[in-house]
Amino acid sequence: MAPFDAEIDGATVRPSPNFGERRTDDAPHLIVLHYTGMATGPAAEDWLCAPESEVSSHYLVHEDGGIVQMVPEEKRAWHAGRSFWRGIEDVNSASVGIEIANGGHAFGLPDYPEPQIAAVVTLVEAIMARHGIGAHDVIAHSDVAPGRKQDPGERFPWARLAAAGAAIHAAPVPVGGGRFFAPGDVGEPVAALQAMLGLYGFDTDPDGVFGEKTRIQIEAFQRRHRPARVDGIADMSTIETLNRVLRLYPSLG
Repeated sequence: MAPFDAEIDGATVRPSPNFGERRTDDAPHLIVLHYTGMATGPAAEDWLCAPESEVSSHYLVHEDGGIVQMVPEEKRAWHAGRSFWRGIEDVNSASVGIEIANGGHAFGLPDYPEPQIAAVVTLVEAIMARHGIGAHDVIAHSDVAPGRKQDPGERFPWARLAAAGAAIHAAPVPVGGGRFFAPGDVGEPVAALQAMLGLYGFDTDPDGVFGEKTRIQIEAFQRRHRPARVDGIADMSTIETLNRVLRLYPSLG
């Protein structure tokens, strides 16, 4: 593979000094999506390329759909930080990171413009094809760092990516009544819920105690898959939506 991936039509290159060697011989098999959380795309691009920031991603997608590659895909970009996903503790070595220019929660969760999302879909499809990555392995920063990160946020259009085969998405079950689990609950049903969260990808402790770790993981799941209410309470809507999502995993469906 060339130092930068010319297969990405229309991409420009702005090298970031913030990268290293992957710590595994395996090809990347995850794609992690982020928002920049900064006021403008150019400011985010400058920061991702500044040595003092000690952060980077392989790609940045601007609001107008412009794609900038900053780190070659065969290198380890510094985008995920402290993270975990399905037994992987060094997500940076296992993934390609894509930053999407968006102010995020700090700027009121602005919508993602259509040209930007179209470019994200094209980019994700190209990376998936190059590395044989499945749609279920296109994930959110909030998936791999629950509680610590919230991006790409509740307004990110996962359904749009899923329609193109570039992510998974299950229609969320509407919020309603019924039984729920919340902090302080204990018992085998809580342990079963924790086991489901582990199948989803989180680092779980299936001890049957609904503590802060479980609450944070429920909140992260809701943020991506049931964004109508992000409260960390495992209501029936959340649990049934989790079941729907798990059925989309190749090994579980």
